[in-house]
Amino acid sequence: MTLEQADRGVVDAVVVYDGRLLMVAAQDGWGLPSGAPQPAESAEACAARLVYELTGYLVDGSSVLRPRGATPDDVVRPAVVCQLLSQSPSAEARLTPERIRWAPFAQAIDAGLPEAVRDYLKGHTPV
Repeated sequence: MTLEQADRGVVDAVVVYDGRLLMVAAQDGWGLPSGAPQPAESAEACAARLVYELTGYLVDGSSVLRPRGATPDDVVRPAVVCQLLSQSPSAEARLTPERIRWAPFAQAIDAGLPEAVRDYLKGHTPV
């Protein structure tokens, strides 16, 4: 993915910890922390910034998930896997604790997530 591709759309953050996925309240239920990148901001940096701003959790955006069969030239909505760096959220989060939850993978998979995210969670579901 090029920087220009990330700049045109929305980035989803995929924060996993202990068999659970970080989700935030959305208009139609629960979804991934997401938002638009700032000018010249990579998808990885955008995901880390968004998670901190929305939830107060410090994360590090590590890798972009791609749907099966997608090529690096395909323009797709980036979903970035993030590593959790803090166990407790900062008090500066935009969302209240009631609008943030850690969903077990099994529940999250059924929550209408993008295909690449569902595939990632299925491959990492604890047995």
